[in-house]
Amino acid sequence: MSETVVPVLLTKRLKLRALQEADAAGLHTAYSDPVAMRFWDSPPSNDVAETLVSIRRSRSADAQYHAAFAIELQHSGQFVGMVNYHDRRPWARRLVLGWILARPFWQQGLMQEAAQALLGHCFGELNTHRVEAEIEPENTASIRLAERLGFQREGLLRERMFVAGEPRSVLMYALLQPDWRGAE
Repeated sequence: MSETVVPVLLTKRLKLRALQEADAAGLHTAYSDPVAMRFWDSPPSNDVAETLVSIRRSRSADAQYHAAFAIELQHSGQFVGMVNYHDRRPWARRLVLGWILARPFWQQGLMQEAAQALLGHCFGELNTHRVEAEIEPENTASIRLAERLGFQREGLLRERMFVAGEPRSVLMYALLQPDWRGAE
């Protein structure tokens, strides 16, 4: 079996690369923000050290099943967010996509650009057939993003996860490889 490598992905404005420990301060901008984290599957980070623990946990995972990509602006190298795939099942040709962007970079089309690049990698190099996104019903920005990317809503998963001891329901969105439009 060949080793799965986290590649560098380039778009018009962005560079996606493997998330590193050195990204802790940048990621903490998003992870510590209660507004950015309100729909995430964990509470906001208390400090950079806690964000660093999350990065280390992510980096320790086998890239065949999970990989986190730092999103940085090509022209400046500034960290703006993170996109990942997780819960990858190569034998079933499916995985789940996740994303978070620091609030100063919202509403600029950056996450759509980053997600399109990662989807291209998932459908191409990773031979994925089905990409899923679990989105809380109140997360209208992520719902709009998923729909712009071509995802279809499939249903409500009631009390699918617990965050800070509270149950949360999510909407299941999915994008199939035959429906993928690629970068537009």
